[in-house]
Amino acid sequence: MSVRNTTHTTPRIAIIGAGPGGLICARILRRNGITATIYERDASRTARDQGGSLDMHPGSGQHALRQAGLLDDFLARARPEGQQMRLVGRDGRVLFDAIPPEADTVEGNPEIDRGQLRGLLLDSLDPTTVRWGHQLTHVEPRGDGTHRLHFVDAHGTDITADADLVIGADGAWSRVRRVLSDATPRYTGVTFVETSLDEADTRHPALAELTGNGTMMALDDNQGFVAQRNSGGHIRVSVGMRVDEEWHRHAGLDLTDTAAVRAVLLDRFGGWSPDLLGFITDTDAGYTNRPLYALPVPHTWAPTPGLTLLGDAAHLMSPFSGMGANLAMLDGADLAQALVDHPTADQAVTAYEKVLLPRSIEAAEGAAEGIDGAFAPDSAEQTLAHMTGHH
Repeated sequence: MSVRNTTHTTPRIAIIGAGPGGLICARILRRNGITATIYERDASRTARDQGGSLDMHPGSGQHALRQAGLLDDFLARARPEGQQMRLVGRDGRVLFDAIPPEADTVEGNPEIDRGQLRGLLLDSLDPTTVRWGHQLTHVEPRGDGTHRLHFVDAHGTDITADADLVIGADGAWSRVRRVLSDATPRYTGVTFVETSLDEADTRHPALAELTGNGTMMALDDNQGFVAQRNSGGHIRVSVGMRVDEEWHRHAGLDLTDTAAVRAVLLDRFGGWSPDLLGFITDTDAGYTNRPLYALPVPHTWAPTPGLTLLGDAAHLMSPFSGMGANLAMLDGADLAQALVDHPTADQAVTAYEKVLLPRSIEAAEGAAEGIDGAFAPDSAEQTLAHMTGHH
């Protein structure tokens, strides 16, 4: 494979970010004899909690894993029972409960913890593929379609690397995106306050029972609870509210003061069932404030030699799409396959972006509708209608 204006027979490919999309891209490239280097700001694979659970869809996440030769490894770790979706009223009554058939593994959307998925992908790569502790500061175009990447390491040392193709898989606040687009993520109007339960089945049996094996949602009047079962008896809890982005400052609230945050949340959820309020009062962790952001829709950019985006860098959307990681992995697989199939990286990127952009726009529109429906005055009715197919 050749890239215009370079003497290299194969391009120097730099992937910024070791999330699912960047990792799957590197894995599929490697299976086809193409080397890529991933630069990741985390100091190591264990430096940071990777978040909750993901459902892998057959046509996107599972498709990418199959392309990577990792589908069987994924299925060995996945939790098909995690597909259960339960809707609960603010009075604690179960309004809707979708339990997947026991045999519904590949055909459905089995769940896997984010950390387990990342570990599976990392283990499939040569250990030298990922350069840990490389925080990208900026991308410098060199005028010939190549780019110089400027990093700083954990010691504050500046590092540079040149690349013929830079793949921005660097998430919501992507620095690669800044070279391609002026778009910046906007606040969706909804904030999650996250907390968690450990050893839930033994220490919090009532909350574990209410959560079920998958995801429980209780949404009403612009606020609600989302409880998601992870492996090992862990339940991740998101207390969602349609609020101003600076709501805690307006309330004079110190987010590190667990008791104060708990008191404010209990006040906001006055009148809700004590069964649900246990997700606020009985947690095993402090509270983390997570405003939800999304890129404007549509988000597009002009074709630019030597640069492209995938995943949240290209199409950050609210988690109410259920598509974020699945799309990132499909992006990574499609881009890798395009690089295998086309004689030059520029041709590959052009073909990839023709598929990526319309697909991203459709998913982002759905995600925007999803979060607006979930956090609305009549969100209980809207969500029930959506789940039962009466919308």
